[in-house]
Amino acid sequence: MALVNVVNMNVLDNPTCFTNPFQFEITFECLQELDDDLEWKVLYVGSAQDASRDQILDEILVGPVPVGVNKFVLQADAPDPSKLAPEDLLGVTVVLVTCSYKDREFVRVGYYVNNEYYNPDAPPPPPPPTDGSEPPPPPPLPNPVPLEHIQRQILADKPRVTKFPISWGDEAPETNSTATGGAAAAVAASASNTATMGSMGVAGVGSPAPSSLATVTPPGFPSHATAHDSSGVVFMQEESNMDHSHFGGGGAGGVQAMTE
Repeated sequence: MALVNVVNMNVLDNPTCFTNPFQFEITFECLQELDDDLEWKVLYVGSAQDASRDQILDEILVGPVPVGVNKFVLQADAPDPSKLAPEDLLGVTVVLVTCSYKDREFVRVGYYVNNEYYNPDAPPPPPPPTDGSEPPPPPPLPNPVPLEHIQRQILADKPRVTKFPISWGDEAPETNSTATGGAAAAVAASASNTATMGSMGVAGVGSPAPSSLATVTPPGFPSHATAHDSSGVVFMQEESNMDHSHFGGGGAGGVQAMTE
């Protein structure tokens, strides 16, 4: 039985500018006193083809963790654009939030991220022609694209969560069958055709898990995505009609889709 369960995860400041930090409000329940801290990590998939471009935006230790329901805001800096290929600045990728205990990852939450060009000062597009002719092509994007004109939107209502069974004692840690970097690259690959601790406080509030469980596919995204939780982490069946390699669902843990 897991001693720590994620009860809820909310994405704050979304959508926002590409250069703004990631913010996740995390509520989790601790069922038993722990003798070590929890390690939370935010990872940004920088390329679907090159796992070396993945960026760990932050790693923090949270503890000592009191028994009961706890809440904090995990804030991570935006990815370093100099480490991203120009063609990977725009488009769909993935951000992962993971939690480990004694170097043993037991939960991974993944969100699709869409980065698109947005210029509020751009002139409106011309109306479609009424004579049946082809509309004029859109104006070309500036090269390079100004970072302040990239809007980042996290598909917060369609997260995916993967759970890994671990030993919570002092036994030697087991190695998950999918490493974070490789799994993250796989997720971004199917999607392709961050962290300073902002604030932390213990709160006695939590969100009940939704009563209805359903496997969902984000609209406009590939159906072979990974599993994560959106507005609330739900304990769902492990079966799914999706390929969850991106979120590490191929391991011993079950990839679970979550409802709003």
